[in-house]
Amino acid sequence: MKLTRRLFARSIPGQVYLWFAVIIFGAANSVTRKLTEIGAERFVDGRNPISLCNVLFVGNLCALIVLILIYGKQFKSWQLQNFSRSKWLNLTLVSIIGGAIAPGLIFQALALTNVNNVVLIGRLEPPLTLALSVWLLRDRVNFWEIVGALISFVGVGLTIFLPSSFQGMTEMKNYFSVGTGEILAAIAAIILAASTIIGKAKLSQIPLGFFSIFRTVLGTILFFFTALLIYGENHFMDAFSPFLWKWMLIYGPVIVVVGQSLWLAGLRISSVSQVSLVGSFTPVIAVIAAYLILWEVPTLAQYVGGTLILIGVIVSQVGIQRQHSFNNLANSKITSTTKLQEVENKVGFKGM
Repeated sequence: MKLTRRLFARSIPGQVYLWFAVIIFGAANSVTRKLTEIGAERFVDGRNPISLCNVLFVGNLCALIVLILIYGKQFKSWQLQNFSRSKWLNLTLVSIIGGAIAPGLIFQALALTNVNNVVLIGRLEPPLTLALSVWLLRDRVNFWEIVGALISFVGVGLTIFLPSSFQGMTEMKNYFSVGTGEILAAIAAIILAASTIIGKAKLSQIPLGFFSIFRTVLGTILFFFTALLIYGENHFMDAFSPFLWKWMLIYGPVIVVVGQSLWLAGLRISSVSQVSLVGSFTPVIAVIAAYLILWEVPTLAQYVGGTLILIGVIVSQVGIQRQHSFNNLANSKITSTTKLQEVENKVGFKGM
């Protein structure tokens, strides 16, 4: 029976796993917002039982279960004494900023602005990562990647600063009107880019499984205690309420468990270029999901900025495919923490 399952799994192309995972991740922001709206209709003593903090905390616990099941043996077998003090410090720093601070900012941004803004502004991360890689790590990138990154960067800027309607544009109103949610989404993108750079520079030799589990554990713990410190000791008192878990049985198993499992399965049998290409479509799927789930119609600024971001993604992919072909890396696999972070910064927020 096990042999049959293995043969069946191998017969499915890795891109199939990746596409299903990216569809799930793309819908994560909209599903999160929808759940909090449902919770807002059932306040308990003035509290929303399906708060963003509760969703993030429970989602991370679900993700941790998946990671332990998949990478548990690797985590146990890794020789911790091989870690230098500097490696521990850098791993801890990446886990804190990438596993706790950035997701917390994204969830807070979802509470303050619409989903499309969070998704599109989050596209700051890939061009910033590219710029920092060239500046700090002296990475070589080709012309197409640079052009694509610049186009995407301009697209994000237009999403933030253009008025939301044609009337506002003609009347010269609401230019440079940036809300707190947009600022938080931009800060989260900057933090995630910094996390990727630190990982590339300092953590390239750390196994994927160890890195993923450590980042999730430390990030979840830090997020939990930070939220208690900021919002009070009763902030998570509804984290195990039946009403929350009735809906988290959708969010946890589907968005986190199934999404993460498909993603990891796809990573194992797909090349770097395949993962990069599929992951780059996440923002497009996210905008479609926002319309289908929340009936969130894109504004003029989002149409203009989103179109430029999409063009930038396409141009960047041309450069990436050419670079991989030139370096004979078209069929290389994701076997390091560095490669994992590089492809994940194209996917963006994954619901946990």
